[in-house]
Amino acid sequence: MRTARYERWIERQSVFLRKVWLTRGGGFVASLFIILASIGYGVVRGGHLDPVIATFNNVRDFAGNLVGFRITGIAFVGQKNINREEILALAGISGTSALLFLDVSDARQRLMKDPRIADATIQKLYPDRLQITITERSAFALWQKGGRVSVIADDGSVLEPYVSRPFVELPLLVGTGAEKRGKEFMQLLDRYPEVRANVRASILIAERRWNLHMTSGTDVMLPEGHEVEALERLMQLQQDHAVLDRPLAAIDLRLPDRLILRPKPEPHADTAGAQPVPPTPRSAAKKPT
Repeated sequence: MRTARYERWIERQSVFLRKVWLTRGGGFVASLFIILASIGYGVVRGGHLDPVIATFNNVRDFAGNLVGFRITGIAFVGQKNINREEILALAGISGTSALLFLDVSDARQRLMKDPRIADATIQKLYPDRLQITITERSAFALWQKGGRVSVIADDGSVLEPYVSRPFVELPLLVGTGAEKRGKEFMQLLDRYPEVRANVRASILIAERRWNLHMTSGTDVMLPEGHEVEALERLMQLQQDHAVLDRPLAAIDLRLPDRLILRPKPEPHADTAGAQPVPPTPRSAAKKPT
């Protein structure tokens, strides 16, 4: 049965090929098709597709430049922290790109992959000019995780994996998940300026609740889901008793019906007024007996 089926398929293909061959020029077209298909198959199977496409694009751009569509001027709008060379590299635009064949949609998508760019628009101004409009994400805070500090936007996107001089004064968020929840929490802290002014770092504990590390070294423990009430209490305590100015190790506000103040340990009485002893040189150190 299988043999009969195969024979019928061969017969149908033979009839089709005979019809094509009898058509004027059909043999040449069929041969050309077979050759091109073989070349295409070899290119794909051999992993040479990208170089072939790149070569084709270069030839195409060369032809476009010859007929007057070479890009001779590029206007940048909205660019602040990202330099122009970086924008062109991200968009895939080089000195040999022809305006006629430039795919602005693809170039925009390339730009949008960079977390520093919130939006981008590319306009062709024929015959030889280009305008690139960039909307950059603003630096919102510093984010520390695993001992590494990064500059982030308000949506948590990492803008720089390091901290350069212009960003050292940004608020510091610490912990996993703090980069995503930081904007909402910092907006809450803005309602309490006396507290916010004394915060050195906002620390997200176990992705559930926040601690505030104050400039005095005090840690303020906030309850999960009741940050507003706790900050109201802290604000009142600061106004009435200046608790943030006291030598406290921690202020625990996690329980609504009580307040726990943990003082800093005092220096030992015997060593409080002692002078530092210079280290003993290794040559003079006594060997243990």
